[in-house]
Amino acid sequence: MSTGITREISTFKGQERRLRASRIGVAGLLLSVVAASAPLMVTAGVMPTTYGTMGIVGQPLLFVILGVVLTLFSFGYAEMSRHVHNAGAFYAYIARGLGGTAGAAASVVALVAYSAMQFAIYGIFGFELSGLLDQHLGLRVAWWVPALVAVAAVGALGWLKIDLNAKVLGVLLLIECAMVVVFDAAALGSPGPDGLSLHAFDPATLSGAGLGTALCFTIASFVGFEQAAVYAEETSRPQVAVARVTFLAVGFVALFFAFASWALNVAAGPSQIVDLARKEGPNLLFALSEDRFGATFTDAMHLFYVTGMFAAMLSFHNVVARYAFAMGREGLLPAALGRTSRASGAPAYGSLLQSAVSLLAVALFALTDDRPHGDPTAPVLRLFTWMGNVGALGVIVLMAAASAAVIVFFVRRGAARAQAPRLIASGVAGLILLIIVGYAVKDFDVLLGAGPGGALSWILPGLIGLAVLLGLGYGLVLKAVRPQVHARIGLGNEAFQLEKAAKEAAATEPSATTGPTHSRKVSS
Repeated sequence: MSTGITREISTFKGQERRLRASRIGVAGLLLSVVAASAPLMVTAGVMPTTYGTMGIVGQPLLFVILGVVLTLFSFGYAEMSRHVHNAGAFYAYIARGLGGTAGAAASVVALVAYSAMQFAIYGIFGFELSGLLDQHLGLRVAWWVPALVAVAAVGALGWLKIDLNAKVLGVLLLIECAMVVVFDAAALGSPGPDGLSLHAFDPATLSGAGLGTALCFTIASFVGFEQAAVYAEETSRPQVAVARVTFLAVGFVALFFAFASWALNVAAGPSQIVDLARKEGPNLLFALSEDRFGATFTDAMHLFYVTGMFAAMLSFHNVVARYAFAMGREGLLPAALGRTSRASGAPAYGSLLQSAVSLLAVALFALTDDRPHGDPTAPVLRLFTWMGNVGALGVIVLMAAASAAVIVFFVRRGAARAQAPRLIASGVAGLILLIIVGYAVKDFDVLLGAGPGGALSWILPGLIGLAVLLGLGYGLVLKAVRPQVHARIGLGNEAFQLEKAAKEAAATEPSATTGPTHSRKVSS
């Protein structure tokens, strides 16, 4: 009996300090990470905005180009996943490459970025569901009522087993993908006034003042593919599954969204897509769908538009909960967060913390909403737009930093020559991502739909800058005051095993000085 328990526990500190292994396979992991991309929400929300606000007719080509860039990023990122298995993902990779202080900064940025993206979806989810309840059932409820219900539902699911979460995400994702594919087929079968045109893939269509902001919007649509590494400790064969899912997710999202944005383009006509997108806004997909299928199909699409948002919220919630767990386990956050539920093996306390923070975020925007019923200002123009753009900027910053960390990690291990193609790919991707960050910060007023020079255009991106500074300061304080905690940032379960080995060595050889700081050099 005791032997079985020993095999089950992967850290010497006990079962409650680890995530339950082998809970999710390649298929479940792929569904979980792609759900964060919210295919129907991107098709109905992001694509019309890119067409209308930025005036970029070549959006399908943009998805293809950024798909290539993120594939380059994935070569190094996926290879890193074979060597580091940690629910902290981004911050763990950055810590192993650039050091514990940089890792601490990345951990703060990750919490802010992924939380912001989850908060954003609560806003548009509440607004859309409130509108559907009013339209079909005659129930007039404020947007924050369904948003708060969603906070509770997502929190409950976050407490449960990850394999159950994967099933919920999988069903919702497959349905919304099917709805988009049906529309794509109808659009190509019944094209708009310009016929079945390939004009959207002409490089000349990428010119225009809105290109920089379109880059940020488009890359935000990919967010989710990088989350496979977060589940490494819970997958079977993580050294294979994480890398495989990362590439599959990037490829799927790039092709799916390139095809869907082309279908929208064809359905409206390349010559009319910009004007029609400005007129219809997020209703563009549904208006084009109703012309081809009628009201019943469009109503069903509206419903799965909402459930797709729920799937994305659950996906982001699971990711933030695991980041909080990893940080609690390593001493970056209170130790209580580094414990899991005995029943499900899920990071229950990290999930509870994220639910509480989500509740506060929704409540804050609800209390400051003085607009009439049905007005989108607070839930969509503020909560969704502000937080969504802040979150996207933070994730792009993390990807750029991770690209640098991958290069340093393998160079320090003496594997630069063996890993040269991957390191070159990481360097190219990192440079492009930094350029996108520059564009995003410079044009943040366009992303917000605000006037140039407005306070929000520097306050909101400044939140990510502030997170970086706070994280760096925190890391430096830990290095000076709690060096043993700083030394194990990014090591995860491995740190516990190193501590155990150090204690055993100290017990047998009192003069031994081996500790986590020395062990970091050996392990990395």
